[in-house]
Amino acid sequence: MAYMYVVLAAAACYLLYHYVTRTFGYWKKRRVNGPPPVPLFGSLQASVLRKQNTAVVFRDIYKQFPNDKIVGMYRMTTPCLLVRDLDIAKTILIKDFDCFSDRGVSFSERGLGNNLFHADTHIWRVLRNRFTPIFTSTKLKNMVYLMEQSGDRFVEFLRQQCAQRQEQELHALIQRYTVATISACAFGLDFDTITDKIHVLQKLDNIIFSPSFIDEVDMMYPGILKKLNLDIFPKEISDFFDSLVTTVVTQRNGKPTNRKDFMDLILELRQQGEIHGSKRSEDEQERKLDLTDDIIAAQAFVFYAGGYETSASTMSFMLYEMARNPDLQDRVIQEVDDVMRKYDGKLTFEALNELKYMEQVFDETLRLYPIVDPLQRRAQKDYQIPGTDVTVEAGQMVFVTAAGIHRDERYYPDPERFDPERFSPENSSNRHPCAYLPFGVGPRNCIGMRFSKIQSRMCMAKFFSSFRVSATRETLRGLRFVPRRFILGSDNIKLNIIPRKL
Repeated sequence: MAYMYVVLAAAACYLLYHYVTRTFGYWKKRRVNGPPPVPLFGSLQASVLRKQNTAVVFRDIYKQFPNDKIVGMYRMTTPCLLVRDLDIAKTILIKDFDCFSDRGVSFSERGLGNNLFHADTHIWRVLRNRFTPIFTSTKLKNMVYLMEQSGDRFVEFLRQQCAQRQEQELHALIQRYTVATISACAFGLDFDTITDKIHVLQKLDNIIFSPSFIDEVDMMYPGILKKLNLDIFPKEISDFFDSLVTTVVTQRNGKPTNRKDFMDLILELRQQGEIHGSKRSEDEQERKLDLTDDIIAAQAFVFYAGGYETSASTMSFMLYEMARNPDLQDRVIQEVDDVMRKYDGKLTFEALNELKYMEQVFDETLRLYPIVDPLQRRAQKDYQIPGTDVTVEAGQMVFVTAAGIHRDERYYPDPERFDPERFSPENSSNRHPCAYLPFGVGPRNCIGMRFSKIQSRMCMAKFFSSFRVSATRETLRGLRFVPRRFILGSDNIKLNIIPRKL
């Protein structure tokens, strides 16, 4: 009897091993190089076990194959492709975008699923077409005074904190500013009305941006979340954004005001009952979408999540680099002082646009620390990779790692060095369009890119007009990237914030 149990256990182990390795000859048959897959985990063991951030894992795989244009990988047991060649990346992300218009991250259409980031192509096209007008220069210009008010409050809060101690953990502090600006600019909420919700927002932050093992299930069985109509977020997140939208709609009596912000646009669209996407050809069927409460809450969710967290992480990394490079920090401070004098201490839209060196510093920060990485697209149909005999099958995922490209010495000599001059007009003019990808590229790039840049520039201009930063022992030990995080972030950016003598 004991022998029979041993045989059955051995057979079960063999069958399990065969099942979790059944696809691992896929790329070898197609003569595509790639890292040897690990049973069950494929190419992403360190990420799945939460030992390394996903962006770091993809970057390291990119570095392992310097002579290959494409690299065969496995997300758990599912074959996928990493694109290293910039021309191929350009073709997939821009030229042949219609073949790769999905991100491949869709889930339930109930709750928060139909948001701009996660939505399938047909829903995304309608939403993107209608929400793009929020980020015109005119709209952004009208939001600057709200950002400046938030910036002034942020500076005052920092003064109080620095009076107690100079060493501060940056990320949580900056989140207070980004939460305030997205609340004011998108929803018309004064920060005083959400101060008591900061701890709730931080809890939501941990849930939204921390991977759960349901993500690995979707890697094993691509599309299962969509097929089973499963939500990836707990009910408390849906309830929070349902409540947020209800509060704002009630405050405005269900009608658009003259603020012309995100919620005004939503209320204008809601009056239409359904919204339509533009037809891209005479033969294309017109896309329609009912603007339900779920759809509205889903867009509130993605605007909030994207509007405060990515900018907070970017500014934390920027301040870290300024502490490590005090000569560059001096140059940023001098530019801020010069612009503030020119505009009598007011940071207008025009003033912010004159902070050219600060813009270069931000660009270099995002080169070293691309927050949302890797970029991913799902093939809509079978597609032959240009210049190769490799075909991506319909439904397969294709990845482009900004972190790998941004630290490739072919495109950025001495890539580990922080050098804002890489983004001077002269040095940027001839750069390949896919050599710099912090906001993505092509039709499905980040819709909030311009908002993020203005929001961050305002915060840093206010900051450097009153403070500077210096390194701490923690800084000198180097960054530690958080493994349990969808986006690139660090939990050990602690700097001394020093009030300037004006």
